[in-house]
Amino acid sequence: RRSGQLGGWSSFRLLASMDKLLSRASALVGLGPACTPSITFSDESSRKRVTSYKDGQQEQVLVFTDKDPVAGEVTLKLDPGKRLEHMGVKIEFIGMIEMFYGNYHEFTNLVRDLDAPGELTQTKVYQFDFASVDKQYDSYNGINVKLRYFLRVTVARQYSPNVVFEQDMWVKNIQTMPPEINNSIKMEVGIEDCLHIEFEYNRSKYHLKDVVIGKIYFLLVRLKIKHMEIEIRKRESTGSGSDLYNESETITKFEIMDGAPVRGESVPVRLFLSGFDLTPTYRNVNNKFSVKYYLNLVLVDEEDRRYFKQQEITLWRKEL
Repeated sequence: RRSGQLGGWSSFRLLASMDKLLSRASALVGLGPACTPSITFSDESSRKRVTSYKDGQQEQVLVFTDKDPVAGEVTLKLDPGKRLEHMGVKIEFIGMIEMFYGNYHEFTNLVRDLDAPGELTQTKVYQFDFASVDKQYDSYNGINVKLRYFLRVTVARQYSPNVVFEQDMWVKNIQTMPPEINNSIKMEVGIEDCLHIEFEYNRSKYHLKDVVIGKIYFLLVRLKIKHMEIEIRKRESTGSGSDLYNESETITKFEIMDGAPVRGESVPVRLFLSGFDLTPTYRNVNNKFSVKYYLNLVLVDEEDRRYFKQQEITLWRKEL
């Protein structure tokens, strides 16, 4: 079903992709302009970097927050003796949500004109500054959806393919104040006349480097329990209605009890979140996708039957 929707590209995305492909193809056969764009950020030496993936390739990209300006230089490198006629040079700051089944949605697009139509006879450097650009969403690279921010430089040409260059960045937003309401989670679950347990976690909202502390209390045990484990599960939801896709993955799981419990036994839970690749909880980002996290308690009996109870927790970012 997904492969059947790959034709639904937005026109702006298709044009940009065609420009890049034509530019590369022309250069390979010696027809393209000897012009190589590059982008340098003004404060990149002091910025943190994260590993991202683009077109299946791993790359290091700079980290920004919502409050950070995006400024720097664009260099158009021209080979000696070459000339380049153009219809203008521009840079765009773009925020885009890419659905992996074919749809693209721009939620931010700001343009700065760098040069009027003319001719380049040597390498030229342009300054750019997006001082108050909105970066309200975090960058995200999921199973069926990707939210990315990037700069796109376009050298427009009249009779040849445009020269297009894109530079990605990674946005992480910080929640400076902890949640006002952060109640503990306490619940009793069970199977009638067979199993009755009570579990409790100290909070319902955790920052990404937090520790989940809790306990599991056995009120009734008539099943032959072999072991008990706890999982962190991530659920990514994209689309809506008939085009709703839910993808779940287990981030980690570990055993918290081995052997049969007895009535009245209490099992402690201590789970450090900092060692896992987690994002904050995202709810209905631009009406396109959500990411939620769950603590999943799993009991396995001697016949390998599994009994589980899932509880949602909210994750938030306290620091970079």
